[in-house]
Amino acid sequence: MAQLEKGSKKLLNAWAFYDWANSVYSLVIASAVFPIFYNALFTEGTSDISIFGTSMKGTALISFVTAFAFLIVAFISPLLSGIADYAGNKKSFLKAFCYLGAASCIGLYWFSLENIYWSLVCYLFGLVGFWGSLVFYNSYLPDIAYPDQQDAVSAKGYSLGYIGSVVLLVFNLAMVMKPSLFGIEGTEGEAAMKAMRYSFVSVGVWWILFSQYSYYYLPKGVKRNKVTKDVMLNGFRELRKVWNTLKENTILKRYLGAFFVYSMAVQTVMLVATYFGAEEIQWAEGDKQTGLITSILLI
Repeated sequence: MAQLEKGSKKLLNAWAFYDWANSVYSLVIASAVFPIFYNALFTEGTSDISIFGTSMKGTALISFVTAFAFLIVAFISPLLSGIADYAGNKKSFLKAFCYLGAASCIGLYWFSLENIYWSLVCYLFGLVGFWGSLVFYNSYLPDIAYPDQQDAVSAKGYSLGYIGSVVLLVFNLAMVMKPSLFGIEGTEGEAAMKAMRYSFVSVGVWWILFSQYSYYYLPKGVKRNKVTKDVMLNGFRELRKVWNTLKENTILKRYLGAFFVYSMAVQTVMLVATYFGAEEIQWAEGDKQTGLITSILLI
């Protein structure tokens, strides 16, 4: 297929549609269903788990793994973005992180305390895949849209992301509330847990399936340079240049410092609020799972 011109409507729509594909992760896995599922694994009186010979609370464990995943993304992003920019293969990296994240979501189907190491690896790589793919997804924007188009197409992507993730969450909520309608058998609690496991699979399938539209139209990039050590370190060099520039710009330093604190607080709330709510809110018996998911959906 001939490459679409920069700024063309079809190309902009293809870029924005990736938000429809991947945003289901941030709502279903990061915020809604997985935290409730994870909390349900720890029955009353067994909130601790032994990991590498150390006993810790389940909520603390998942928080540490989440923080470690973000550290990985923070470290590899400059490295990989430098390679992608110089080698001209952004789409390959976008696909790689997408498939890593989606496969890990499917792997969460087998999440259990008995296989905690495998389970945490799937959770870790799901996070890395999602946030890593965003690095290359966002870097596409200047390549496919002119400056006067970027705000509008970015907003369109956000809108599609919210709509798509809510559509899948509503479907997952229906499975959790009425598992028998979907052929899921077992006691009420067992069926709800099975439904949540199927929800993880649905996220992976949704992510892979709908991202294909974006991959079909997004430019492959022109291979310009071989990947050498010098190219690999380019991203870190760019960061150093930015840091040197920041030291001379007081206003920008203040802005970035404020944004760091603001973003850190918002991300923390988004990632741990459900774990907190599952423990602290005194739900009626059988209402915790549907109550929490419904609350998140309304918010």
